[in-house]
Amino acid sequence: MPDPLAPLLDLPGVTAAVASVREALVPVHNHTVNRRGWPATAAEAALRAARASAALDGAPLSPAREEHVTHPVLAGAVRVADEAGKLLATWKGAPLQALARLHVLAAADLAPSETLGRPREGASARLSVLADLLTGGTSVPAPILVAVVHGELLALRPFGTADGVVARAAARLTAVSTGLDPKSLAVPEVGHLRRAAEYRAAAVAFATGSPDGLREWILHICSAWEAGAREGMSIAQARA
Repeated sequence: MPDPLAPLLDLPGVTAAVASVREALVPVHNHTVNRRGWPATAAEAALRAARASAALDGAPLSPAREEHVTHPVLAGAVRVADEAGKLLATWKGAPLQALARLHVLAAADLAPSETLGRPREGASARLSVLADLLTGGTSVPAPILVAVVHGELLALRPFGTADGVVARAAARLTAVSTGLDPKSLAVPEVGHLRRAAEYRAAAVAFATGSPDGLREWILHICSAWEAGAREGMSIAQARA
């Protein structure tokens, strides 16, 4: 059976962008600090990711370390950051279950309890297709799968609340599970936030399904992950 994502590799500039992402992440993982002290670096990266992800959805850009986080979007993003690592095994084997848990965490202060973790009507079929891709349905390079997961969840808005935070968290889990960023040291959310208008426009372009739109989104994602690698390196250097 043909790989449904294979044609994305033929889009102009995609192969080079994928290679650049991989090259950018290698020195972050090889940094002296991250050879043994990577859990602390990853924890800092997760907090920065939560802060930037929440800001993309309208939360104030305030420190996520505050003892009492009051903004509901930021609070949800922090909960997701705190628990995402525990969801890795579930993400690999039962991604829909992990997505439901991500939504419970992200939207606890935003949606009625009876809707938490429940995809809205009409979303289940496309979510199943996405789950198939995540559990062996494609062999494309990791950055492309990360881009597709992220873009599809933004386009589908499967829960109707906190979908942006869920999509970005799912992209991070995909990067870890595919070995692109196995220790979750990069902060691509910072790259998205610094170019927020481009991020939103590229997401709209992806949703069209056109070759140009798909290319625009994948190239933006790769660029954001390169920026995220630089952010991860800055965290490691600050701890050196």
